[in-house]
Amino acid sequence: MKFLKNWLFAEPLAAAGELFAALDIGSSKIACLIARSGEDSPPRIVGVGHQLSEGMKQGCVSNMEALQYAIGQAVTAAEQMAHDTLQRVVINISGAQLTSQTVDIELPLNGREATENDLSRIVAQGQTMVPEDNQNQILELLQTIPTGYALDGQKNIRDPVGMTGNLLHTQMHLIAAGFGPVRTLETAVARCHLDVDQIVGSPYASGLSCLVEDEMDLGSLVIDMGAGTTSYAVFFDGNVVFAGGIPIGGAHITNDIARGLTTSIAQAERLKTLFGNAIQSPMDERETIDVPLVGEEDMPENANHLPKSHLIRIIQPRVEEIFELVRARMEKSGFSEIAGRRVVLTGGASQLPGSRELAQRILDKQVRLGRPLRVARPSTLSARTSAPAFTGLADSASGPAFATTAGLLAVAMQPELASASIMTSSARSLNGTGSVLDRVGLWLKQRL
Repeated sequence: MKFLKNWLFAEPLAAAGELFAALDIGSSKIACLIARSGEDSPPRIVGVGHQLSEGMKQGCVSNMEALQYAIGQAVTAAEQMAHDTLQRVVINISGAQLTSQTVDIELPLNGREATENDLSRIVAQGQTMVPEDNQNQILELLQTIPTGYALDGQKNIRDPVGMTGNLLHTQMHLIAAGFGPVRTLETAVARCHLDVDQIVGSPYASGLSCLVEDEMDLGSLVIDMGAGTTSYAVFFDGNVVFAGGIPIGGAHITNDIARGLTTSIAQAERLKTLFGNAIQSPMDERETIDVPLVGEEDMPENANHLPKSHLIRIIQPRVEEIFELVRARMEKSGFSEIAGRRVVLTGGASQLPGSRELAQRILDKQVRLGRPLRVARPSTLSARTSAPAFTGLADSASGPAFATTAGLLAVAMQPELASASIMTSSARSLNGTGSVLDRVGLWLKQRL
């Protein structure tokens, strides 16, 4: 089993010309990235598609038909740019339904050498387990990730293959989510006639794309601030060791603005983007903004003229709540110290000015804004570099909002990064030999 650190030096396994695809299904946008492998060069991004998300709320499906349409539009745009047709994608899930737990697995060796087959047996045993849930809901296992080995009491073993002993002990990190949300999301993708290769937790995917090697080794907390949810994951010793989420994100800030200033959702989003900040400054009292009233957007003479500080006073409490909830979850989990003093903020909502400084104040850690650093196979990266290894991705699709998408593409290129994969029989049946014809039918349905 390769650890995340070893992934940095992995050899390319794909044949030249092979396609990889990632589908990021969020509450505000649906994004699709397609990469094509090369013989002597890093895989190149050949298709990008993104669409305003419909049918998703707080990380869960709220309208199946609307979500199917949005997914179809995003995938079609990426396929047209790539001049090819997708069959398989790696997708994500986020939100409060994410649950993680570390379990211990033991395997008797009886004095012989540990082999790759033994490690495979341990992973297979881990895939039969599901994290405990305090709310007694049924969970679906997403990833099983070995985080460390011990042999006859000798701890901190990275790779036990070839070592001799009697008892091999493994710590296995399990990431799961609610059975209903997972299967509903998978069904929505399957109805767009796409195979779901793997379903990955959003904060894990964001960490894969945003963290440098030292951050993975020494400990860091990744906070992925989406529109409907905020997800988080702790990385340590080259592995993800804890993950979770809360059902609050950037859309809640927008709703607060709309209610507080009695304006429309669209105008509230515009005000947040143009004038929003998570921290007040003395200048905000002297700067005035125009706030159109609901139903009177076309009559600027009727707009309210308010100091910018009024807007900031609405935004700041919600952003504080997000970071305070993450801090409370981390303290309750016991992983706060393991994460050290490093925090990487990513996701679309993290781009709100002042978020980094406010997170630094509330979490009492060093915070940086995370962008996708690696999408192509890590063998194309030099050690300890933060330069992107991929080519062909426009600047507009390489910011924090696309961190999860980039991490999903990394998993598509190297599936062993997420051991357990989820695929229902219904999804497989929708993606048989007739899948291309089905996709043509879907394309015609969307346009007629």
